[in-house]
Amino acid sequence: MRFGVQIFPYHKPWIDPSTQFEDDLQLIEHLDRLGYDEVWIGEHHSTGWQNIAAPELFLAAAGQRTRNITLGTGVSSLPYHHPLMLVDRIVQLSHMLKGRLLWGIGAGSLAQDAQMIGVDPLEQRRMTEEALEAILALLRFDGPVTRRTDWFEINDAQLHLRPYGGGLDIRVASQLSPSGPRLAGKYGTGLFQFGVLGTVEDNPIAQTWAIAEESAAAHGQTVDRQRWSALHMMHIAETEQEARAQARWGLQDWARYMLTILPIVKSDPDDFDALVDELNESIFVIGTPRMARERIATIVEKSGGLGSIVIGNCEVASPRHQRDSFELLAREVFPHFTGQVAPRLAGVESMARFGATGEKLAAAQEKARREYAAEKAEREAR
Repeated sequence: MRFGVQIFPYHKPWIDPSTQFEDDLQLIEHLDRLGYDEVWIGEHHSTGWQNIAAPELFLAAAGQRTRNITLGTGVSSLPYHHPLMLVDRIVQLSHMLKGRLLWGIGAGSLAQDAQMIGVDPLEQRRMTEEALEAILALLRFDGPVTRRTDWFEINDAQLHLRPYGGGLDIRVASQLSPSGPRLAGKYGTGLFQFGVLGTVEDNPIAQTWAIAEESAAAHGQTVDRQRWSALHMMHIAETEQEARAQARWGLQDWARYMLTILPIVKSDPDDFDALVDELNESIFVIGTPRMARERIATIVEKSGGLGSIVIGNCEVASPRHQRDSFELLAREVFPHFTGQVAPRLAGVESMARFGATGEKLAAAQEKARREYAAEKAEREAR
């Protein structure tokens, strides 16, 4: 299993944005050193909090400062762009990143973004599919493409660059509705699922893949679980008390902001402990490595298997504590799911079965000492 991070971002609007961008870039460098597999950057244009407008620009900068981590748009809002212009930029980016690219696409999540450019939120899913179909036609390179809709035209167009390595790994964003997996199945793309709950009974991830496979079968496509990423928010520390204390830096500000755009929080943000208790039962883990391991195990079990778990960085703690949390996840949580812990624990068990290894080693050393002393005495006697 692979692991990644989503940088939405959620930046406090009363802090210098240049400093925040640099914090994000340094965090990506940190994730690269820790061995994270992927990082995703969101696209937003309003509200003051989510202030990365062009994830492609940000990923190009991050690509110059990293070596191994795969960089993704999380996600490009298709209704806000002419599809030919957008895919042209993404193909260029694939070359600049030497293929370390995941292209997350979606309809856009902020109603204010759509309103500012005259896009009807009720039409965004239709527009997303129209743009995706045109983009995939361009990426097939089987001749000029012409498309006419009520919001874009493409006339005898073709891309003049192929993606680095020949293709793009496209992931359709999915929230709580079935539209994301249906679209991914229809066009045979990957899936980036944002709506993953911690509660077993309400977890939509249990139905996601069945919807994608049903849609794929109906349209002659196939879908691959390895191209399925699921997002869940986490902030951890050595103890739950520490994690909660660190989250006082920004959790309540984040919750107040979320109440204005998406009603996913029911508790009064002013009641910090009640807020944490609610979130720990649903979309968040604010606690310990053990709590994180248990939550990931639940998600994996309910999904039936997926490609990667993406940790949402909601910036509930200071940049320093964010970095500490991601390091603790890499050290004490992820290895339990990547196959790195099991063989070492098996070695510990085999040592216990073998017996008192230390005593046997000491006995062997003593035997060798006596044999050497006897040989030396025999030589001296000659």
